[in-house]
Amino acid sequence: MSDGTKLLDEMNDRSREVFRKVVEGYLLSGEPVGSRTLTRTLEEKVSAATIRNVMQDLEFLGLLDSPHISAGRIPTQLGLRMFVDGLLEVRDLDVDDRQKIDATVTSNSQDVGTILDRVGSALSGVTHGASLVLTPKHEAAIKHIEFVPVGGDQALVVLVFADGHVENRLFTPPPGQTPSSMREAANFLNALVEGKTLSDLRRTIKDDMARKRRELDSLAAILVEQGLAIWDEHADTSGRLIVRGRANLLAEDTHAEELERIRELFDDLERKRDIAEFLELTEQGDGVRIFIGSENKLFSLSGSSLVVSPYMNADRKIIGAVGVIGPTRLNYGRIVPIVDYTAQLVGKLLGDRNQG
Repeated sequence: MSDGTKLLDEMNDRSREVFRKVVEGYLLSGEPVGSRTLTRTLEEKVSAATIRNVMQDLEFLGLLDSPHISAGRIPTQLGLRMFVDGLLEVRDLDVDDRQKIDATVTSNSQDVGTILDRVGSALSGVTHGASLVLTPKHEAAIKHIEFVPVGGDQALVVLVFADGHVENRLFTPPPGQTPSSMREAANFLNALVEGKTLSDLRRTIKDDMARKRRELDSLAAILVEQGLAIWDEHADTSGRLIVRGRANLLAEDTHAEELERIRELFDDLERKRDIAEFLELTEQGDGVRIFIGSENKLFSLSGSSLVVSPYMNADRKIIGAVGVIGPTRLNYGRIVPIVDYTAQLVGKLLGDRNQG
């Protein structure tokens, strides 16, 4: 049992109801909720003075905060966490929302990337937040690897997979590389690659480098390490994160300080840092997860909330994730079923395509 849940259990009915009304009012309006407002909405008829006393107690517990001199209160991050864990009423998925999401996968497009991009756009449009779609990485066995000089200080890593898929990655090799050292590095890798996925190969190379290093001249060894770093970076991140709806977080009435934090957030996303961690967040349990503010270091700069759910392949293995990011006063009760449904839909879509 979390500290917040325990605290909620220890509250009396009046404190719990006041707390609920403050949070729900804040999530609806984004404004502090005052005692006079609560006197009109509470089922129990009590004075504004009594409500103020309860609100002061909740503030002392760290669940509410007073942003201004006024008597109004807003929930703290701890308060929002406690509300989400113990009091949130998740709605059924709205029929209109379902239809908008369903419409994205009725396309005749055979390209998974195009479909997932459409899913991201629909998710952003339906939720009025920014959507995140982490697409599946290619995990087929590799058939062949080659390093190709392309002029200047650039080289190309060519990965040919057993299923016919080909990936080309430009990178800058260490100074002093020659075509012969690149061939030597490729030969070294191709001797290890049979039947292995890219992830398998990375693990094998890390184990074998110490034993095999003497077989390579020093320049080729550097190239292998450089090439491995390039694959490690791009195989897990490049093109895998689709972000849509950025403008939804940049409303005209957003404060300048909040705008700067949101820009920092999207700078992080566009540089695709910590995307592996983003996927790890979803692998800690099935179903929808909610991260509020600093609970998630990837998005803590923006003071935002993330609602995210993994999607799985036919073998029930997590291969990607979909999510919505927005202000901490997201309509969680509506967003959670939308994200949950979208994740299940994407998983089914990819599973059906692979079996077809």
